[in-house]
Amino acid sequence: MRKQSGPEVFRITGARQGLADDVRGRQRRYIISMSVRTVSVVLAATLWNVERHVAVVALALGVLLPYVAVVIANAGRENAPSLPSTFVPAPMRPALGTAPAAAPAEPAAEPGPTCRGAGTRPAD
Repeated sequence: MRKQSGPEVFRITGARQGLADDVRGRQRRYIISMSVRTVSVVLAATLWNVERHVAVVALALGVLLPYVAVVIANAGRENAPSLPSTFVPAPMRPALGTAPAAAPAEPAAEPGPTCRGAGTRPAD
């Protein structure tokens, strides 16, 4: 059996997102959710004497959103169990001097001695 001497081949379609891209995406989601929280707290303060029901909902959103934002930001990297394996074995190539499997084999030799027997002399 022939050993594989070439380097391992990997599929990039099954590769996970890079660590820097993952951190950047989590930071972006956190900043967006904190911006929504800031807007909701400012809205609650402005509408407190005008529309109390909307102000209470905005205040509740401003209180609950930091917890949700931190949980989402610290959720970690994505899990991709359904993707195919990232390792692809190298294709098997025939060794030098061997015939390909599809080519016909050499014709079989006729039965019998292939060289002259010992003690016999060639005819002159």
